[in-house]
Amino acid sequence: MKNKENNFLSAVLYIHNNEKTIKQFIENLNIVFCENFKKYEIICVNDCSEDKSAEIIRETAKNAGEGAVVLINTGFYQGIESSMIAGVDFASGDFVFEFDSIAIDYDINLIMDVYNFCISGCDIVGASSKVKQRKTSRIFYFLFNNYSKMQYKIQTESFRILSRRAINRINQMSITIPYRKAIYANCGLKYDNISYESKSVAASKHTVKSSYRKGLAFDSFIIFTNIAYKISIIFTVLMMTFLVFFGVYTLVIYLSEKPIEGWTTTMSLLTIGFFGMFGVLSIVIKYLSVIVSLIFKKTKYVIRNIEKL
Repeated sequence: MKNKENNFLSAVLYIHNNEKTIKQFIENLNIVFCENFKKYEIICVNDCSEDKSAEIIRETAKNAGEGAVVLINTGFYQGIESSMIAGVDFASGDFVFEFDSIAIDYDINLIMDVYNFCISGCDIVGASSKVKQRKTSRIFYFLFNNYSKMQYKIQTESFRILSRRAINRINQMSITIPYRKAIYANCGLKYDNISYESKSVAASKHTVKSSYRKGLAFDSFIIFTNIAYKISIIFTVLMMTFLVFFGVYTLVIYLSEKPIEGWTTTMSLLTIGFFGMFGVLSIVIKYLSVIVSLIFKKTKYVIRNIEKL
C-alpha cells in the first residue's frame, strides 16, 4: 500500500466555457490526488459559462471517488482574478493548487513534482512551459519585470501551488488583490518555478476574454510598475521645454520691438503644450480611477450559489 500524504489538498479550477475539456481534467486530477492524498477537494469556479460546463461538472462529480467536488457559480462574468480569489477563499486545504487553465500540455505527474518541491521549502511554486510565449506576453512580462520592484520575476504559468502560510500572508497584505502573481512575487515568501517540456500544444489554452486580459494588463502596469510615472515625467519635461522656448521667443520679440510674428509657430507650441498637460492629467485620472475602483467600487467577487457535489 502506498503511503498517502496527510496534508489536506485543495485544487481551484477556473472554468469558462470549457465543456470540451473539463471532464477529462477532473478525472485526471482525481486519479493523481486519490493515489497520493488521504483528503482532498476540487473546487470548480464556473465564471458564468455559456455552455454545458456546469452540467458536465455535476455529472463528473458523481464518480469523483473519495475527493469532494465543489461547484462555485459566479453571478456574472468576474474574470479570472476575482474568480480564482473566490475559489481560494473557499478552499480549506493546507496546500492549494491554482489551475488558471485546464488545458493539459504536461505530464500529469508534474502536479506531484510541484507539490513535492513546495513542501521541500517553498511557499509558492509555479509550473511554466518552455514553449516560446506569444509576442504580446513576452512584451508584457519584459516591461513588467523591468519596471516593477518585485522580489521575484513573474512569467506565464500553467498552474501553481500555495501553502496555507502564503495564503494567510497575502490576505494580510491586501484586502483587494488585482493581480495575483504580482502579489505572490512580492509577499516576502519563497517563490520558485519549475519549467517543463510541453507534450503538445493544448487547444483552447486561454478562455479568458481578450478585453479582460488587456484591461488587467493595463491596470497591472499602473498599479505595480512606475511606467506611468516615467511617462508623466517625460510629458512634464517636454512641457517645460516648450514653455521655456515660448518664453524666450516672446522675450526676443518684445526686446526687438518688432510686431508679433510667428502666429502659426506659437499656436503649434501651445497645442503641443496643452497636449502634454492633458497627457499627464489622463495618467493621474487613471491612477485615481484604479484606486477608487479597488477601494470603493470593486467587490472581490459575486457568488450566485455554491453546490457541494
